[in-house]
Amino acid sequence: MKKFPLYGWLGILLVIVFWYLNWSLQGLRTQWGFFFLWFGYALTVDGIVAKRKGSSLIQRSVKKYFLLFLISSPAWWLFELLNVFTNNWRYMGCEYFTGMQYFLLASLSFSTVMPSVFGTAELISTFKWAKGIIVKKSFRINRSSIKKYFIAGWIILLLIIILPEYFYYMVWIALFFIIDPVNYWLGNKSLMRYAEAGDWYPFLALAAGSLICGLFWEMWNYYSYPKWIYNLPFLNFAHIFEMPVLGYIGYIPFSFELFAIYNLVTSTKAVRNEGFILEINNDQNKHG
Repeated sequence: MKKFPLYGWLGILLVIVFWYLNWSLQGLRTQWGFFFLWFGYALTVDGIVAKRKGSSLIQRSVKKYFLLFLISSPAWWLFELLNVFTNNWRYMGCEYFTGMQYFLLASLSFSTVMPSVFGTAELISTFKWAKGIIVKKSFRINRSSIKKYFIAGWIILLLIIILPEYFYYMVWIALFFIIDPVNYWLGNKSLMRYAEAGDWYPFLALAAGSLICGLFWEMWNYYSYPKWIYNLPFLNFAHIFEMPVLGYIGYIPFSFELFAIYNLVTSTKAVRNEGFILEINNDQNKHG
């Protein structure tokens, strides 16, 4: 194993300092702390991955790692756009900012989503217990079925807009069914291609990584201000922090959507040479 990298220690320091500040300071003084808290988390996780297997998102390319931050922010704004129709969550305290202040602060915070989820997914892939979960059952894919998934995605998106009180939870699958078929057609990395090959491990790693991040998101949000709160029709019970317990299920397909968005964006000519592939396949490393 490699030594724990210096940037990993910086990450731990950022988490300790900004966790304390976000929970201890009063009023509107912690709106700037969310980015540094999650930037620290991302650095810490990447450092652990680098130590465990000698490779990580940052170790492979610092430049490409920070590209994740640039893609992450507009990706999350897509979900904010959908939330205009569903009103699943709202932010307490955002009324104290101007529109531009809110946009800049929110965009900075949103930029940490992909680095955190993908880094945690790769961390999951370093454990033997996770690699022992193998489902070798291929999923039959053909041009007809891909077209059906694509059309289904648009139908789901339409239902979310027309009847949000009944279909709001499908926000977390609509974009996947629209974007992943496009990746499949373009020859990009696609979760449907993994399913076609009977390799379900990327699904497991992404799902576990997103759930872990979800727990940290909700925990660190709970005593912070500004913060977000939820309105989930029929599910507003048995909360863990602000999130109803069944709401955590949404973090699983959310990670699949992030993977699809990332691979679509990095397939474009402008960034084709900047993209990189997450090492979350079941045959990548042997560490315990």
